[in-house]
Amino acid sequence: MSTVTSARAYGLLAAVQVGDAVACAIPLGVIEKAFDDVRLAPELRPLIPVVKVASALGLLSVFRYPKLARLTTFMLTVYFVLAVTFHLRARDYSPGLVAASSFLALYATMTAKGPSLSPR
Repeated sequence: MSTVTSARAYGLLAAVQVGDAVACAIPLGVIEKAFDDVRLAPELRPLIPVVKVASALGLLSVFRYPKLARLTTFMLTVYFVLAVTFHLRARDYSPGLVAASSFLALYATMTAKGPSLSPR
């Protein structure tokens, strides 16, 4: 079993998504600035916390529905492709681009490998 495909990794990443959803819902100043920097339309901003909570639930599904968890990692890969694209189009070469690129690589790897299924 690989660390990146373990159920524990999925659970940890779900917690990260929930924390990020809370930060986006408040929104923290640094998050608001990041949205401004990539020129994310104000009408789309309220959707971000919803997407993040939904992705956390999808990641947590690894314990009962591993195929749904794999679909979730695929959708998160798409989300981060869009995030990287927004950063590049806005010429925003900030740490946010590095973070988005890192999450893109992580979720793409998780999608390719799929969750580890341990016998019960």
